[in-house]
Amino acid sequence: MNCLKLFGERIMSRDPDRQTAAIQTRIAIMNSFSASGRAEIEPVA
Repeated sequence: MNCLKLFGERIMSRDPDRQTAAIQTRIAIMNSFSASGRAEIEPVA
């Protein structure tokens, strides 16, 4: 994979393994974005 596609762009690869890798990469990036914006809740004694 030479570059990452934008989230709205089509996955052009014909190989199912490469498609899966591209999708998993996008999901990992989105998960890291949502984790960085999520507040951590700590109980107060």
